[in-house]
Formats: sequence, structure tokens, C-alpha cells
Amino acid sequence: MQKLPSLREASVQGKRAFLRVDFNVPLQDGHITDDRRIRAALPTIKYLLERGATLLLCSHLGRPKEGKVDPTYSLQPVRTHLATLLGRPVNWIADPFHLQPLEPGSVSLLENIRFFHGEVQNDLEFAQILAKWADIYVGEAFGSVHRAHASVEALPRLMKEKYAGFLVEAEWENAQKVLTAIEHPYTVIVGGAKVSDKLPLLLHLLPKLDRLLIGGGMSYTFLHATGLPIGKSLCEKEQITAAKEILNQATALNKKVLLPQDSVATTEFRSDAPARTFPHEIGAFPEDYMGLDIGPATIQAARPFLLGSRTILWNGPMGVFEWEPFRNGTAKIAEFIAEETQRGAYSLVGGGDTASAAELVGVADRMSFISTGGGALLELLAGHTLPGIAALLS
Repeated sequence: MQKLPSLREASVQGKRAFLRVDFNVPLQDGHITDDRRIRAALPTIKYLLERGATLLLCSHLGRPKEGKVDPTYSLQPVRTHLATLLGRPVNWIADPFHLQPLEPGSVSLLENIRFFHGEVQNDLEFAQILAKWADIYVGEAFGSVHRAHASVEALPRLMKEKYAGFLVEAEWENAQKVLTAIEHPYTVIVGGAKVSDKLPLLLHLLPKLDRLLIGGGMSYTFLHATGLPIGKSLCEKEQITAAKEILNQATALNKKVLLPQDSVATTEFRSDAPARTFPHEIGAFPEDYMGLDIGPATIQAARPFLLGSRTILWNGPMGVFEWEPFRNGTAKIAEFIAEETQRGAYSLVGGGDTASAAELVGVADRMSFISTGGGALLELLAGHTLPGIAALLS
């Protein structure tokens, strides 16, 4: 396993550290509704401060028009909240073009980096401007390492001293446990809405895994590909051929695959719509119903399917878990994974919705590792090179 340059090996006393964080948090009326991403960076921030570094923090927030200041996406609310979490002032840098001395041992936050031309284009000249602010670079924005942006890719390539923050280091090392350092039997559980989102991951992991459980909206494309009825459930018709190829390849490689045997279904996509359970058998699943969760027969089959796993990757919920009538499948699978983890299996839970589901059903603290990355994790699991990681290793 290739190791990232560790912050623990750095000498940071008296140095200015450019810390690229992921403070892309949800805001409502100017207030942060979920600060997990900010709290995830605190160990690295505190470590650097305790060892005498001066910090300039950099992040994006939302998707403003590149190069245009939009107060809706200002990091000022983040600055206020971070100061509360740290119990100390956080200075404000309105833009990176006016270089100024940073008070030794202080913490400063730069305004939303996407407000400035050059960030999204990964412009070298813009990265050179950023480089003037610091002596060392610390990459701590795992949620952005799949983006070839100036503060993520071009800047660390310019810096002689560059390190992975503790969060990025942990994300990288835990991902290797389901990519290279695998203990078998290896079970992969995928869900969510779209086959297209998970197709690269499935193609890359299929030769490595032993068991594959497919649930969520994407499972209906696979069921349709096998000729089973799905009513008016979600189906990506343009992915049917790809789904057939995945299933055929799994058979050729002698992999065990579990598709939903039944679904909790309704006639309308509403949280209060009456729900019924139907098996996916010819003549048994009504044409006017759509599946929104795996059913009890699938749950019952999933328990022995997961039993004895030594490595488990879970990416994607089993249904519309946000609505209580369609939460049971996701909750039960989460519980089964937690039970196997307690028996000694390694479990990686990835994706924003999956992490939220694990927390909602109360099993997050019983998993081995919960990733903060969405798109970054998917690309890493698909075997792609991540620009922000490659820059740290360069």
C-alpha cells in the first residue's frame, strides 16, 4: 500500500501552513445545519497549532459562479462557528491577492476559494499566488481530492513540503482495506438510485469481491435485466445492457449475487402513500406499483448472505430511508453489518446518504470506518487516480 506523506513526520514549528479543508457544509438562513465536516478537521487543526504552526485555512462552499463573489456562499458563518469550536479567534482573509503577514500561531480563514478566477481551472498562476501565503501544504479536503482545482492539485505540486492531514490519511488507508489489503470473504453492498453512479465501482471491484448485494433504486434495473417484473419502479433503460454484463461477469467469476426478492412498494412517490409488499415474480408485482425499499424476504435472505464476512463495503441505502415506511430495509442491513463488525469483520461505510442512514438508525459507532467522501470515495473505489492524492505523492 502506497503511504501518503504524514503530518506526523513534519516539522511545523514557526511555519505557515496552507490547510486545504472541506468546509462545504449545509447552510439554512445563514446557519450551519450539519457541522460534521468542520469537526472532522479539528484534530489536524489542533495538532498544527499545538506544535507552533500558523494556519491559513482554505475551502470552497457550494457552487457559486466561478470567479464571482456571492454572499450566499460566503464562509463567514463557518468562520464564526469554527471560532466557537476552537475557543479562539479566527482571522478573516477576504481574498488571496493581497498578501499580508499572518500573526504567528494564529488561525485565518480565506473566503470561499471558488469566488476567485483560477481555482476551478486549476490555473498555475493562481496556485503560485496561493503558494506565497505558506511554507507547507496540508491536504485535508478528502471530499475534494477528485477535483483538479488549483488549491487541491496545482498548489501542492508547487510546494516542497506537503502532507496529508489526519482525515485524508485515514480515508486513504481505510479505502485500501477494501481495495488492496482485503480479508476474505469480501462482501460489497451497493444501493442508491442509479446504476450509472455505481457502474465504475462495480466493474473495478467485481474481481476482488466474493459476495455482492444490490438494493435501492438501482436494483430495479438489474431485476429488469433478468426479466423479472418491477412495475413502475425506477429503471435506467440505457443501463440494462451494462447490468446484464455485470451479472454475467459475476456468474463467470463464480461470485455470489443477491438481488431483491421482494419490495415494499406504493403507487405514488409520497412518504404517506399506502405501502404493500410484493415479490418480484412473474405475475406477482403489479404494473402500477413502484418499489421503494427491499422487503422482508430479501432481508431474511441477506442475513445468511452477510454472515461470516471479513471485509464489508457498504455504499448506498436500500430504499428511501428518509421516509419511515421505507426505512426498514436500510436499517436491517445496517444492523447486520454492525453485527458482523462486532464479530471481527472490517466495515467501510461510504457516501453521504449511507453515512446519514447509519447515523439515523443508530449504528454509526459500530462500524469500522465511515467515510466523509462522496464522489471522491466512488472514484477511488473505481480505481481512478485522484488529482489531490497524486499531487501529495508527487
